[in-house]
Amino acid sequence: MNLLYNITIQLASVVLKLLSLFNNKLKLGVDGRALTFNKLDQFLNKGDKTLWFHCASLGEYEQGLPIFTELRKDYPNHKIVLSFFSPSGYEIRKNAPFADLVVYLPLDTKNNAKRFINLVNPELTVFVKYEIWPNYLNEIKSRGLRAILISAVFRKDQSFFKWYGSQTKKALFAFEHIFTQNKTSKKLLESINYTNATISGDTRFDRVSNQLNTDNNLDFIKVFKDNKLCIVVGSSWPEDESLIIEFINNYVGIPIKFIIAPHNIKSKQIENIQTNLKKPSILFTQKEKKDLSQYDVFILDTIGLLSKAYSYADIAYVGGAMGNTGLHNILEPAVFGVPIIIGKNYQKFPEAFDMIKNKGVKSVSNITELSTELNSLINDPESRLTTGNQNADFIKKNEGAVIQIMQYLRK
Repeated sequence: MNLLYNITIQLASVVLKLLSLFNNKLKLGVDGRALTFNKLDQFLNKGDKTLWFHCASLGEYEQGLPIFTELRKDYPNHKIVLSFFSPSGYEIRKNAPFADLVVYLPLDTKNNAKRFINLVNPELTVFVKYEIWPNYLNEIKSRGLRAILISAVFRKDQSFFKWYGSQTKKALFAFEHIFTQNKTSKKLLESINYTNATISGDTRFDRVSNQLNTDNNLDFIKVFKDNKLCIVVGSSWPEDESLIIEFINNYVGIPIKFIIAPHNIKSKQIENIQTNLKKPSILFTQKEKKDLSQYDVFILDTIGLLSKAYSYADIAYVGGAMGNTGLHNILEPAVFGVPIIIGKNYQKFPEAFDMIKNKGVKSVSNITELSTELNSLINDPESRLTTGNQNADFIKKNEGAVIQIMQYLRK
C-alpha cells in the first residue's frame, strides 16, 4: 500500500502539471509549489525555532485561525510557517498577519517531506480538519517532532477505517493528539486503537464568535439596505444563483433588498448573474457616486466583506450545497442570529445536521421549496426572530474548543 500511495502521488504530480496548462487555478498551485523550497531556504536559518501550521484551503484556515493566533502570542520569538495546498487559500491569505512565511505545500512525496522538514524543523506542527499527508507525518514522527490535528472530522467510509487504508491509518498515529469535532469521530479513532483523542468541538465556533467583537459596519450596505428586509446570499455557486435569481425575478411582496456574494468572482459569472436579474442591480466595484438605495440587488464582486455583510442580514442563504462543491460556512451568519437556508447536499457537514435538528437551518432541493421557506420567513417576523435566535444560541453553546486545545498545548 505504501508503494501504491507513492506511485499515485508521483502520477498526480504529472497530471497536475499537464492540467495546469489549461487551468489558471491549477497553474497557481503548480507554480507556487515549485517556489516553496527556495522561499524556505532563503527565509529560515539554521537554529531558528519554528512552528508549522498547515491548512488545505481557506475554510480550514478559518478553523485554525483562533489557535494560530493564540500560539503566535505564546511563541513570540518563533518563526511561523503557514502552508496551504489550495490556491484559494494561499492567494487570499498569503499575507496572514500572524505568519512569518506563507507557502504552498509541495506534494506528499518522500523526498519532498524530508526536504521540507529538514528546512522547517518545526517544534510544533498543527494540521487542520482533513489534512492527513502520510509522508510528511511519518517524517515528523520518525524525528520525534510534535504534531496535533484540530477540528478533525472522520467518516466510516474513509480509508483510515478500511482494510486497504494501512498507509493513511499509520499516518494518524504520527499525531500526538487529535481534537475531534464530535463523538462519532472519536469512536472511529478508537476503532483503530487510536486513543489520544479529545472531543473539543469545532474551533470555528470560537472564530465566528470573535466576529461579534469587531466593527462590522459597512456604510455602503447600510445605505443600500435602506431599513428594508435584507436577504444575504453568501458564497454562492451557479446552482444556487439560478434558484435565487428565479426567486428575485418572480418575488412580489414587501420591499426586500438582496446581497449576493458569489464564491467565484470571475467576470463571466458576475456578468451572468447581472444579466439574468430583472430587477435593478449594482456591483460593489461600480458603487461610487451611485445612490445605492435605488437598487434591489447588491452584488459583492470582491472578497473579504461577507462576514460583515451577514450582520445586515435578516435571512441568509449559504451556497455550495445545492450542487456538489461543498457547503460553505453557515456559522458566519448564525452568530448574528440569522435564520439560514441551504441546499440539499450537506451530508459531509456535521454542523448542518445539528443546526437543522436545532431548527435554525432549513434545507431545500428546488425553487418551490426555496420559495416556500423564504416566503414563510419574510412574512412571519416572529418565526424569523425565533429561528435566528436558535442559531445564535447554538453558536454560544458550542464555543470553547480553543480553550481546550490551548490548555493541552500549555501543559
